Amino acid sequence: MTDWPISRLSRAIRNREISPVEVTDQLLSRIDAANPTLNAYITVMTDAARASAAEAEREIGRGSWRGPLHGVPLGIKDMIETRGVRTTMGAAHFKDFVPTSNAVVVDRLIAAGAVIVGKHNTHQFAYGPTGDRSFFGPVKNPRDVTKMTGGSSSGSAAAVAAGLCFGAVGTDTGGSIRMPSAACGIVGMKPTYGRVSSVGVYPLSASLDHVGPMSRTVEDNALLLNELAGHGGENAQSTHPATEDFTRRLGESITGTVIGVPSSYFFERMDPDVAAKVRLALGVYESLGATLRPIDIPELEAIHHAQQTIIRCESFAQHRDMLRDFPDEYDKEVRERLLEGQSPTASDYLEARRVGPVATAVFARLLGEVDVIATPTLPIYPQDLQQREVLVDGELTQVRAAMTRFMGFANLTGLPGMSIPCGWSDAGLPAGLQLMGRANGEADLYRFAHAYEREGAVLNAPARPSNDMEAVAC
Repeated sequence: MTDWPISRLSRAIRNREISPVEVTDQLLSRIDAANPTLNAYITVMTDAARASAAEAEREIGRGSWRGPLHGVPLGIKDMIETRGVRTTMGAAHFKDFVPTSNAVVVDRLIAAGAVIVGKHNTHQFAYGPTGDRSFFGPVKNPRDVTKMTGGSSSGSAAAVAAGLCFGAVGTDTGGSIRMPSAACGIVGMKPTYGRVSSVGVYPLSASLDHVGPMSRTVEDNALLLNELAGHGGENAQSTHPATEDFTRRLGESITGTVIGVPSSYFFERMDPDVAAKVRLALGVYESLGATLRPIDIPELEAIHHAQQTIIRCESFAQHRDMLRDFPDEYDKEVRERLLEGQSPTASDYLEARRVGPVATAVFARLLGEVDVIATPTLPIYPQDLQQREVLVDGELTQVRAAMTRFMGFANLTGLPGMSIPCGWSDAGLPAGLQLMGRANGEADLYRFAHAYEREGAVLNAPARPSNDMEAVAC
């Protein structure tokens, strides 16, 4: 049952065909067996999870069902505070830090009756796209344990893909939900800026940080966002007070819709096989009655540069004092990258900030002409752990640069973006399709993602795992 979608598990729990205690015990056993290899969890909350599961079982037995997440085991990225449970940021400095309060999103999941089973490993301080730089060691990809998961929500993606939780909460500042989701072959959503509270989440770049769900199916992702979205705490980001059912458009036809496909940038400097998988996915949409329309998005390199400048400046400002006082408590690569934030001037930062509203207006105009924008999520398949250069379409480039090219646009504009699996290499490694939509248009993105998920089932059937993780890869 650990490979069931949340939707199926929830029905079985509500109908008392299976108990939350039984599910949680099976999951904890699976974590015990697989986590020493995958390193997806930093902290497993065994006792607390069993207690929560037992309470959920009692409540449901009394007829007090809280909703689809009641009794469902979930995991939390270790950038997100959990009261009484260490929250490490993947860093030596916080290896023993125990918060006295929960992040708002954790309180929302607890209120929904979810069972929190543990804290997921993360690229240190969420600052890296590879997922292999943590004080607690690298996370390994369940599809092939010699490969990276992508970052920074690395442990969350690996745990979901390997069936070590039924869903997870990650963070995304420049692709940190969508990157590892693509690299591990799962569904990841970065909601509209402000849709989900970030109170109690350790900041990387406050103006770009987002919190969102990761799951194995589109419907599960929408169910998670139903509970995560909304106000909470004193947070200027939480600007969306209305509750919303993000599953409401699942199953609707996309016949007659228009999908914008950028005519430049997004299909350049990428692995030809990944590009082919994305093109096949776009063909599925055409077969469902959607029209593919080439669109021109001006100044994409400049927009990408602005997002990178902002994240450099804001992350350095966040870490300046700790870098001065505790330099040896940082991973060397993460420290060097943070120190790059000293180079831009105040003028550079302000100019980058001015690009944001311009980019937002450009994307809003285009999304007035098309229903969604579709691009690759990543230009390459997951690379070897610790690999730092890759040959892409005949050109040697940094792995980090390749992996961060396509996703920062949604962070700078605040628009929702999600990644769904769209095919597999001959070696069983996943490719991802990114969908971007209008502000607060998550329900529509889920409609398009769900339509592909149903029709693209053959494309989405993974090859058999190519290593000894066959027992845990789902």
